[in-house]
Parts: sequence; C-alpha cells; structure tokens
Amino acid sequence: MARLKGIGPGPAPLSVEEAGERAAALVAPVAGTQTLPLSQADGRVLAEDILAGLPLPPFANSAVDGYALRFDDLAMGAETRLPVLGRVAAGEAAGALAAPGVLRIFTGAPMPPGADTVVMQEDVRRDGDLVVLPPGLRRGDNLRPAGEDVAPGERVLAAGHRLRPQDLGLLAAIGHDQVILRRRPRVALFSTGDELTEPGRALQPAGIYDANRALLRALLTRAGAEPVDLGILRDDRDSLAVRLAEAARDCDLVITSGGVSVGEEDHVKAALSTLGTLDFWRVAIKPGKPVAVGMVAGTPFLGLPGNPVAVFVTFAFVARPMLARLAGTACPPLERLPVRLGFSHHGKPGRREFLRVSLAPGADGVPLARKHPGEGAGSLVSLVQSDGLVELAEDLPPAEEGSIRPFLPYAALLN
Repeated sequence: MARLKGIGPGPAPLSVEEAGERAAALVAPVAGTQTLPLSQADGRVLAEDILAGLPLPPFANSAVDGYALRFDDLAMGAETRLPVLGRVAAGEAAGALAAPGVLRIFTGAPMPPGADTVVMQEDVRRDGDLVVLPPGLRRGDNLRPAGEDVAPGERVLAAGHRLRPQDLGLLAAIGHDQVILRRRPRVALFSTGDELTEPGRALQPAGIYDANRALLRALLTRAGAEPVDLGILRDDRDSLAVRLAEAARDCDLVITSGGVSVGEEDHVKAALSTLGTLDFWRVAIKPGKPVAVGMVAGTPFLGLPGNPVAVFVTFAFVARPMLARLAGTACPPLERLPVRLGFSHHGKPGRREFLRVSLAPGADGVPLARKHPGEGAGSLVSLVQSDGLVELAEDLPPAEEGSIRPFLPYAALLN
C-alpha cells in the first residue's frame, strides 16, 4: 500500500483530546449566511450579535394576580383597609391610581400610573368593596419593572451561538421574526466496501446492508451540518480517488467510513496518497483506533472506522469538534456523570475505552451501570439497548466492580 505524504511508519496513536483538537484545527468556519424565520432556526448558528430593540418586559407589569396599590397608602405595622377602585387585566390600558385605594390586577397586566406595589390575592381579605391588606408588605412587591430582564440595546445572544428552543422564545419576545444564520457546513458522506448493499435492495451472498450512512446522516444533521449522501464507494483505489476529488470540490468536509485501517483491502488511505495529506490516522481509543484525518484536494477529510459502534464513538470525539468549528461555534463540552460499576473490566492499557452500559437506580443514590453483553464494535443492538458510555481512562488501573467511573449519556453525544 502506498504511503501518504507526511506519514512515517507506525505513528504513535493520539489521545482522544489531541485527536479532537488537531481535527478541529484543520478546518475553518464556512463562509456565507442566510436569513430564516424563527420556525426554521432551531439548532442553527447565529451569524451576528442580537441586540434588543426594546426593553423586556416592555412595560412595568404585575407578576401575580392580586391588587395594585401605592405603598405610601399602607399603615405601618398594622392591617390596612382600602377601597377597590377598579380592575385592569392583561392587554388593557391601565388608568391612573389617583386616590387611596387598590385596583384589582391580573398577571401580566400593566401597572397603573401611581401604583408601585402588588399584593397577592391569597394574602388579602375582601370585605365588600374594601380589601384588608396585611402588615409587612414591601415597596415594589410583585412588580416587574420595564427592562427587568433585558435593557434596550443589550446584547442578548452572541454571534456563533447555536440556537435552542429557549433562545427562539427570547428572540420572539423582543420582536424578532427572523434571524441571520451561518450557512450549514456541507459534508460529503460515503461508505466504502464491496460487501455493502443499499438497504431495500436484494442482499448479495456474503453481503451486508450499509448501516453506517444512515447512522452518520442523522449524526451530521443533529450536529448542524448538511449531509450530502454520495452512496457506497467500491474497493478500487482509482475510482475512490476520483470520487473523493469530486466530493472535495463541492463540500466543506468529506467523511468516509471504512477503508482506513491497515488491511490489504483498506483502500481509502491509498487513494488519498494521490490527492492530499494525512495529519493522523491512529487514535488511542476503543472502539475506533483507525481514524484518518487530513486534507483531500484542499478540503478537510475524515475517515472513520468501518464498524458502526466505532463510527458512533469516534464521531463523538473527532467529528463533533470539526463540525462545530466549521459551523463557527464552540463544541459543547461533554459533561460526565458519576456512576457505580456493576461489573469488572480489565481492558488493554494505553487506550481510552468506552463501554456501552445501561443504568439502574443505586441504593446510595449513585446510578448503577450494567455492561451490555454485546461488546463487539459491530453490535448496533448494543447501542440501541444501552443508555450511554462508561469511560475508562487509559492511565487508570483496571475497573473493578463497585468503583466509580464517568458516564456519558447518549443525549450528550448527539448535539
């Protein structure tokens, strides 16, 4: 097999962190923006800062259902009896509170001019046309002043922020119906291998259906990219090189699965030798040691392993940082949760290992992790029937039953 430019024999595997950092360093944010309505902006990345054009709330209003009053009309240290002079509901213009008394007011209704305090309806007694107010009230109780949440001109969201549902609610609250967003990175996606068959077609003898593209399409979409599905590449070096070069011209990143190991039938690295350079191709991770990262015809390239579980794991730690950088945003940090192992595991030292586990309630409040029996890197069922990954560091002693180790829920790996 031909050597790739810049790669010597037997390069030392990179750590998981080094691989993610070096992969991200090879790419730059994509150029181009588009304007979309809020209804289509969830998960997209802002191209510019968002400044508030009005205060939020836009006017002083009541935080509760109750009675609006002037604090100075209250007796100090004793109950106060005041007449009910009217009412104001949400959406109504409030008349001034011109005389000692109260106005019945509802949540979100504008504060009447002159009133500065609201007492909750549960804390008063009605006595005909009067209310009896308790002692101990404070000036400004239950009043939401204009601009309490957001002041006019304040930056509410920064360029590079990936929008979430709560962000879209805030944008709507300050009057935005559309936003300027970064273009989604276009990612060319191939699977490789003569053994692969498209789902829905007749399966050939010794063939398997291609599961990796279905998995990767969904992972790319959740990561904010635009997958460009280019099908299955057969195990032929020359045709691989042609297809990879074509993909590189039209996309911001090229991803393949399979063909990046050291076997005689792993042709992707060989095809790349005529097209570009490889930054690294081994990571100290299990599953997923063979991961190729480099450039193909001037476009960043990521070659993932062929086994589906290895694809899933290496995507989480190598592809996610690349895609975040391309999208012009920060890669969300992975928050690890402590769990207690319900098994022992003595893995091979020198590689970060990720085990598929399911969680059960623990007697001491720490969740109990049980390892899935399907440990192979090709077991998609193990991903479906588990809750996440237990992380076993490469520099720690063997994991014993009852020990505490970090856990990564799948939900944390899918954004």
